[in-house]
Amino acid sequence: MSAASMWQLSLIVPRTAVPLCEDVLAEHCLAVSQQLTDDGYITLLGLTAGPPAAELAVALALAAAAAGIAAPEIAIEPVGERNWLAENQESFTPFRVRRFFIHQQDDPTPAPADAVALAVDAGLAFGSGRHASTAGCLLALGTLHRRLPEGPALDLGCGSAILAIAASRVLHRPVVASDIDPVAVRIAAENARRNGVGAWIRTVTADGCAHPLIRAHAPYALLFANILARPLQRLARAAVRHTAPGGTVILAGFVVGDARRVLAVYHALGCRLQRQIVIDGWATLVLRRSRAAD
Repeated sequence: MSAASMWQLSLIVPRTAVPLCEDVLAEHCLAVSQQLTDDGYITLLGLTAGPPAAELAVALALAAAAAGIAAPEIAIEPVGERNWLAENQESFTPFRVRRFFIHQQDDPTPAPADAVALAVDAGLAFGSGRHASTAGCLLALGTLHRRLPEGPALDLGCGSAILAIAASRVLHRPVVASDIDPVAVRIAAENARRNGVGAWIRTVTADGCAHPLIRAHAPYALLFANILARPLQRLARAAVRHTAPGGTVILAGFVVGDARRVLAVYHALGCRLQRQIVIDGWATLVLRRSRAAD
């Protein structure tokens, strides 16, 4: 993919319009993310391989009308991959999330003696660890009760694999890391090897749980899904089915206003809320799957 072929589009919508507009972007974009604005609105960001098609604007206008709002203004700009990567590397400084110390491989800053060091180069994958949703997952992992059932962990939508690596390091058990983006999966595997856990982490390109490798390693004692609210709801039944009774499910990638509807879906499937972490308006839900059979 050439540097000039990547494009980013952004639009600002009220929270009530996020589900419909997010679904449209998911159909047309390689990746979709959210940002909470100061006035409580949501900025939706999408990344495409080439200029966005004209029908995307039409689909967004229809989604906006269905949500009862005017068609949002869409900002579109090319993204140079080489500049993006260089700027990302230049601006990246080591930081700490409770017990985890995240740094780039070549950074000379020594890790604190009491920290678990994670060397992560995100590249074109999402997941440097700085986003509030990733930080929430790391906080949840760092304080997770140690009495998990037997079994591996699963990181759905792994991006750079920062969560998979952290889980492997602190839980000392195998992890399956999956992402819909093959570039992210390649970077995830490289990061796993870089952190000395390549033999413990299996990476796979997959959409949700629909892959033989994911099914073969189930049930999972711990499942991460740091994606968006709508995909989390769509994947709920499969995610819970692949989690061991008594296992932990950590959900993130959505703002506080969406937490209730995400929780409702998983609660109906037998998961109980253990903890909610909120960072900068972003929610992380720590759930425990009921030990009762489905």
